[in-house]
Amino acid sequence: MLVLSRKKNESIVINNEITVVVVEIRGDKVRLGVEAPKEVPVHRREVYDAIKRSQADAALEATDADAETAE
Repeated sequence: MLVLSRKKNESIVINNEITVVVVEIRGDKVRLGVEAPKEVPVHRREVYDAIKRSQADAALEATDADAETAE
């Protein structure tokens, strides 16, 4: 993992097309702005994990349904 120090209004660039900017620092919270192409999904980690769980559940249900119709 790369660890960087940034101050308010400073940024990092990822792969020439994603920019992450420190918008605000208030106590123990940091607000970040993310500029990315529309085709690049950007999610908070907990939302990303929920999406992945939902996709895994749907895939499992589809597999179960396929197995039932094959019987």
